[in-house]
Amino acid sequence: MTSTILITGGTGTLGRQVVPLLREAGCELRVLSRSHREPGDGVSPVTGDLLTGEGVDAAVAGADVVLHLAGGPKGDDVATRNLAGAASRAGVRHLVYISVIAADRLPLAWFRSKLAAERAVAESGVPWTTLRAAQFHELVLTVVEKMAKLPVLPVPGGLRFEPVDSRDVARRLADLTLGEPAGLVPDLAGPRVYGLGELAGGYLEARGKRRLRVPVRIPGKPGRAYRAGDNLALEGAETGEHTWEEFLAGRTAAVR
Repeated sequence: MTSTILITGGTGTLGRQVVPLLREAGCELRVLSRSHREPGDGVSPVTGDLLTGEGVDAAVAGADVVLHLAGGPKGDDVATRNLAGAASRAGVRHLVYISVIAADRLPLAWFRSKLAAERAVAESGVPWTTLRAAQFHELVLTVVEKMAKLPVLPVPGGLRFEPVDSRDVARRLADLTLGEPAGLVPDLAGPRVYGLGELAGGYLEARGKRRLRVPVRIPGKPGRAYRAGDNLALEGAETGEHTWEEFLAGRTAAVR
């Protein structure tokens, strides 16, 4: 039987890669956005505002599965609570959510918001699956591009990342969405752990740039948490296939 799947964030970095995978699997897809969009590529657009809840019940009605990819710098907990409530009222049989590694371990407001969103999913009464992923290569690239614009490159000591390719996350999410509810599944991280200075250095080398590097220290509880590696994947995590170097080489070739 063909499943009807409602996707939030379907036009974002991750959504643009998940949608074709689910479409190829024969699913009927709806993509939620705040503004009206024309239908296309086998996708039916629906309108709703996750932060206010306006239009969300109508968007969810009749969906078998909800895949929640939408996120932002703030308000993820409110948006997810509104979506989870609508999914519960509509009798959705599977709610899938993408979260971030260490949502329950880092003392920062954004991570607390992601944890609250996870709890909204788990407490919705809808069978659910949550995947925590590491930072996407695209996000790391944005960070190091901004750092490289400075005359001196600040290098926070002990700050490590294990960036993951969004293509790997998309494939994992598509499989989870087509499968049965599984609760909190193993983390998904990239194949290597890098210091931020190493990531920035790779970017500078690829772009043929040089910068003086100055070590800095992240203060307070966040600094202690990052230096302890609390932001890294837990034991038993799954690993993506594509490396930061492969991603960077592809982007450098595209620029040239």
